[in-house]
Formats: sequence, C-alpha cells, structure tokens
Amino acid sequence: MAARPRTNASGRSVFAGTGRGALYLVLIAAAALQVLPLVWLLFFSLKNSQEVFSMPAFALPKRLRWENYENVWSQGNIERYFVNSVWITAASVALTVLLASFVTFALTRMRWKLRPAVLGLFMIGMMIPVHSTLIPLFILFQKLGLIDNQANLILSYTAFNLPITIMILLGFYMALPREIEEAAVMDGCGVNRMFLRIVLPMTGSVMVTAAIINMIYNWNEFIFVNTFISSDKLKTLTVGVQNFVGQYMSDWGAIGATLMISILPILIVFFLLSNRIVEGIAAGSVKG
Repeated sequence: MAARPRTNASGRSVFAGTGRGALYLVLIAAAALQVLPLVWLLFFSLKNSQEVFSMPAFALPKRLRWENYENVWSQGNIERYFVNSVWITAASVALTVLLASFVTFALTRMRWKLRPAVLGLFMIGMMIPVHSTLIPLFILFQKLGLIDNQANLILSYTAFNLPITIMILLGFYMALPREIEEAAVMDGCGVNRMFLRIVLPMTGSVMVTAAIINMIYNWNEFIFVNTFISSDKLKTLTVGVQNFVGQYMSDWGAIGATLMISILPILIVFFLLSNRIVEGIAAGSVKG
C-alpha cells in the first residue's frame, strides 16, 4: 500500500503547508526587492549632497532634511508642474474612460453594419508606434493653433489610450447579463438612461482598473510634452523634473526630493484603489 501523506492536527498535508510557506517567502522577497528602491530614494531625498556620497545608501542622516521638499516645491517651480500634471492626467483619464465606455457599449449592445470594421480600426490603433506620429501630430496641431497648448496633450493621450481601454472593457461588457437591460427596456427605460443608471454602475470595478492604467501612462509621459509644449509654465512634472535636474545638478538631496514628489501620487492612488484594481482584473478574467 502507498504511504499516506503526513497531515497536521487540522488535517492538512505537511507538504502542502511547507509549499505554501515557501511561496510566501518568495513573495515577501519579491515585494522587498520592489520596495527597496523607494526606500533608498526616500533616504536619498533626506540628505544633503555631502551625505549622499559619504554615507551608506540605506543610512539615515542625524538630521532629516525635510527642507529639501520645501525648497523644490517653492523655489523649483515643482508646484506648477505638479498642478499641470494633475489636471491634464485627470482630464485625459476621465475623457478616455468615458469615450471608451460609449464605444464599448455601442460595440457590444447595438447592431450596426460597420461594427466589426470599427472594432478592427481601434485594435489597429494599438499597433501604431507613438514616435511615428510625432511629426504628423505636430503639423496637425500647428495648423489648428494648438502648439504650446495643453489641449493637444489631452487629445493625444485620449487618442492613444482609447484602444487599450476599449480592449479592457470589451470582455467585461460582452459578459454582462442582458436580462437586466431587457427588463429595463420593458419598463420603458431609454438607451441613455439605461447606460448611465444600469451599465456604468455595473462596470465600476473594471473602469477603475482602466483608469489606473491610463493614469500611469499619462502621468509618466514625456515625449508629447517635450515636443508640443515649449512654455515652462505649461509643462508637466516629467519634463519639469528634467529641467530641475539640469538647474540644480549639485544639490542631490533636492533632486531626490523632486523625484520622490513625482512618484508619490501614483503610489497613493494605487494603494487607495488597489482592492478595486484586483477586483476589476479578477472580474474581467472570469467574465471575459
């Protein structure tokens, strides 16, 4: 007779428990490797230039130099860049998710002849490299008078993020139960009201996931800002950080504070909405 696997008091296999413990150790080690650069950058931003080179990377100075953050915020124009990044990113994300929801609803719930062709065009848009569009977009915005105007960034971000956002929403929309919508139609609900009152609330988790993906791209985008925006007061944080590094190259603590400020919004939003992101990914994978 084959030997039975050893079990503990709760009846679980000892080998299963050992394997799970090993998996947790691997995950903890991977998480620590991801967090270490952020810890290093935080310590880096609390030192002066001399301490950066004379102290170990993960050692804190005797006096924490929080004034580095105050100096870059007030004297380095980081406040202006930060505000520009926030409102451009928020406007682009809202416009992209809203338009993608409209398009996905039309593709999955309405019957019209050009539906496959329109879906194919959006999917082709995912294959167009960003760099190949810089010159045509520059000429187009120049003719429209939108060079050195933040509207060109919002339009560009929305156009390039629409295909991937539609793809994220598509599987979720296709698996939504149609019985609820049919019941709403029988009760006299119109298309617009049904979309706003029924469909959008049902897709909240996957919309949060799509919004986070869009936010990360828009917040970190550099090429369009550097190409289409020339006025310093209109630039976003990514280009502003580059200018700040060139201006304050000798003040390494201030540079570290600037970089820390640039990544804090993404981290805060991710931690606040992490449950909704996981929920949206899981729901999309099961329903799609």
